[in-house]
Amino acid sequence: MTLMSDHIRELLQRNLQEVFGEGNAARRRAAIEDLYTEDCVLYAPPGIFVGPEALDKFADDLRATHPHFVYTPHGEAQALHNAGRLAWGSGPPGEPPNYTGLDVVIVRDGKIAALYVFLDSVPS
Repeated sequence: MTLMSDHIRELLQRNLQEVFGEGNAARRRAAIEDLYTEDCVLYAPPGIFVGPEALDKFADDLRATHPHFVYTPHGEAQALHNAGRLAWGSGPPGEPPNYTGLDVVIVRDGKIAALYVFLDSVPS
């Protein structure tokens, strides 16, 4: 189970940096192809996005709203059976995060089949 747990933690880290943290469209699409199943589903606050193309468009649109932000893991990624979670923050490099969240993935056949993105509420 350790190999699967290590693989899930790697998927979480790579997804954060190579998909949502990646500004280069070609590198992001290659990472999505490598990390996600063909029938993947993203569950995020704005809606449900099905398939690699929809995921890529969502990540690209999100990146366009803050192209200079970086994603920083908060703590270690955790894996349990076929699932994993990773807390993170996003903001300008070297500054406290503008927002934080939690990614939860379901893995099938070594790839991410579902990603649930939970955003923390922003203090007012």
